[in-house]
Amino acid sequence: MKVLGVSGSPIENSNTDRAVKTVLEATGAETEFFKLSDLEIEPCRACLGCVDTNECVIGDDGNMLAEKAKQANGLVVGGYTPYSSIDARTKVFLERLYPLRHKHGFMSGKSGVAVVTCAIPQDCEGLPPACESGANSIFYYMMEEGMNFLGSVKITGNIPCIRCGYGDTCEMAGLKMIFGPEATVDTVGVNTFEAQPDTEKAARDLGAGLRDAIMKQA
Repeated sequence: MKVLGVSGSPIENSNTDRAVKTVLEATGAETEFFKLSDLEIEPCRACLGCVDTNECVIGDDGNMLAEKAKQANGLVVGGYTPYSSIDARTKVFLERLYPLRHKHGFMSGKSGVAVVTCAIPQDCEGLPPACESGANSIFYYMMEEGMNFLGSVKITGNIPCIRCGYGDTCEMAGLKMIFGPEATVDTVGVNTFEAQPDTEKAARDLGAGLRDAIMKQA
């Protein structure tokens, strides 16, 4: 039983990384974790050069990850939501799994989980539902490939303004857009995955559910 986990977050040991690893650990399976920012992966070129071979013509690290996904029994995809949609690296990863689709449907029937970190709280009125949008991007990939989508872990993350150095004074600071005109870096604070016990439990529960789903597939 093998489970592949990836994180689109470029931040070292990020909330997304740690949440993906928590899901992987809870499966009790043989797992591999890849941080997409450590790899060289181009977007899909829509050239259809993969139709007969089920392998991308680009030949970068995306080919390696596609082979890992092909061999795995389960998939855990982690990303975050700049501009309230899934990040570019995670989207590129999903697109580069397209060669596995042709004629064989190598991902069909496998089980998967989404992990999404969002700076916008889920109950923030008047702003886009960033977490839902990000999770849906991963869900729709799995749905269209005939996978068994088990659910998503949604983490409250951090807006970049808290560490850029100008969060309290910049007129474009997202802090004030999200948290109000009086918000400051100190009042907003830093969110961590481990300080969200319901979210951490959801990650472990989904990991256990992924294990059970894979065992049923066998």
